[in-house]
Amino acid sequence: MSEFTFMYRGRELPESPEKMQKHMEKWRAWFKELESNGHIKDLGHALESSGKVVAGKQKVVSDGPYAEAKDVVGGYTLIEAKDLKHAAELAKGCPILEAGGSVEVRPVQQVSM
Repeated sequence: MSEFTFMYRGRELPESPEKMQKHMEKWRAWFKELESNGHIKDLGHALESSGKVVAGKQKVVSDGPYAEAKDVVGGYTLIEAKDLKHAAELAKGCPILEAGGSVEVRPVQQVSM
């Protein structure tokens, strides 16, 4: 098994508390299924929409990420899968897809220190 990161992109939130509750139930069910099948390495965290971006050789600090951008990373999870194709298949069950978001699936590079 190899490690992969799921990065959840998009911030479309349901408009009512009832719809939000149902949406969160889908997330919990999906995570529970991944965990019961041995795919969750680290559940990760949801990320706040505010922050700073440090960029370039000049190390310029600016406000960001920008909430109006549709590709804001809203959270991440570390999973285990056979390969990249398998990890992408697992990502297809993510509830963010129903809200127009996306899941970026990236292999974790093993680095020796």
